[in-house]
Amino acid sequence: MRIALLLFILVPVVELAVLIQVGGEIGGLTTIALVFLTAIVGVSLIRKQGLETSQKAQEKMQRGELPASEMAEGLMLVFAGVCLLIPGFVTDAIGGVLLIPFFRKLLAAGLILKFMSSVMQRSSQWRTGANRTGQNEDIIEGEFVNEENDLIDKK
Repeated sequence: MRIALLLFILVPVVELAVLIQVGGEIGGLTTIALVFLTAIVGVSLIRKQGLETSQKAQEKMQRGELPASEMAEGLMLVFAGVCLLIPGFVTDAIGGVLLIPFFRKLLAAGLILKFMSSVMQRSSQWRTGANRTGQNEDIIEGEFVNEENDLIDKK
């Protein structure tokens, strides 16, 4: 939550600083035109790559395979689209990197591995009966009475 708040504050500040710097170098109108151009080009590329990714996912599902990498790439394309629609050069650079298939596939593989390790860790905790505190749920508290000692004492 704190990271999201920090990003919500820092991203616009960084974008404004970069826009002011670039605007001072190449002019205000040229900077605005460049921001619009990157948004238009980015959205058209995302549309094209999104359709390709969707088709690959449908093909995998028809073969009975799980389209995990295509789903991860689709999420990254959505994030890239958001980055490209936010006015500024820093977010455009992040969105542009996500449009490069090599980097997107690399990040998708990393996301899938992280997700799978998280699922495996949770399933192993579920199978062993460990709860969040690390205690075993199979422990039943109670009292113990040794009846053999009672019988010996009565004799």
